[in-house]
Amino acid sequence: QVQLEESGGGLVQAGGSLRLSCAASERTFTKNVMAWFRQAPGKEREFVVYITWPIGITYYADSVKGRFTISRDNAKNTVYLQMNSLKPEDTAVYYCAAGRLVTMSKDRYDYWGQGTQVTVSS
Repeated sequence: QVQLEESGGGLVQAGGSLRLSCAASERTFTKNVMAWFRQAPGKEREFVVYITWPIGITYYADSVKGRFTISRDNAKNTVYLQMNSLKPEDTAVYYCAAGRLVTMSKDRYDYWGQGTQVTVSS
């Protein structure tokens, strides 16, 4: 049973925008912190942003602050990542994650999607 499923990745030029979506099962979404991580080739998976349940407190990595926006639609069990002003260094596989703890640590998240590729050309 798929718990989290990302979509919306693709190829975009520097300065462009993409919106990622993460559809979750109700059990996975409800009462969980939802987060986005990313992993570039040869690098460790890194924290991007999280959003809490239910009121949606957010926290962003410095590298994306002011350019990326996370939101969650609790009626649709979906979390979104709007990415603007994309840079080549944003190129990575982006993963959606869910867990009970409010944390930036990837090891503390219980559920993961399969990832979606984002490629930003210069």
